[in-house]
Amino acid sequence: MSQSDTPIIDAIVRVDRLPSAGRSVDVAPDAAARAELAKILNVQAVEAMQASLTVTPLRGGIRALGHLTARIVQASVVSFEPVVQDIDEVVDRVFLPASTENVPTPGSEIFVDLEDDDFPDHIDGPEVDLSALLIETIALAIDPYPRRPGESLESLGLNDDGEPSGPFAALTKLKKSTDIDR
Repeated sequence: MSQSDTPIIDAIVRVDRLPSAGRSVDVAPDAAARAELAKILNVQAVEAMQASLTVTPLRGGIRALGHLTARIVQASVVSFEPVVQDIDEVVDRVFLPASTENVPTPGSEIFVDLEDDDFPDHIDGPEVDLSALLIETIALAIDPYPRRPGESLESLGLNDDGEPSGPFAALTKLKKSTDIDR
């Protein structure tokens, strides 16, 4: 494995060596791993992250069930000041071997039921890397428009006088002035 292939978070589970009662996977990345994670998530910092999963065998694959907590820092969309967000998510994912039956032929239609529960992820080989699951869980929990409490455009002193502004407002004014001349 090259340096680029190594996962940021060490959470690899061997399906073929998993006891029938399952096993516990605890993850608490160090500062260097959290800094790399912050780059991937495009946030200013990942101050803390901890995950505790119970991995049990399920129909030739695994089920990962547990809890993830994290504290991230990102820039406010209003003032660009740092905003801290605490993430507290339940993790529940099933990984099953890819089915060799009913493999669609190229060009055939595939039916996807959007109302169905989350379908399982497929695994190839004897290992499942749960680090991608943990990173995905954090990424989906991040507030896409973070703000500090009480922060708005008005709090920055930008007053809205009711008149539209910007390039399209200037074009609208120009159009109104040419409509009057006709």
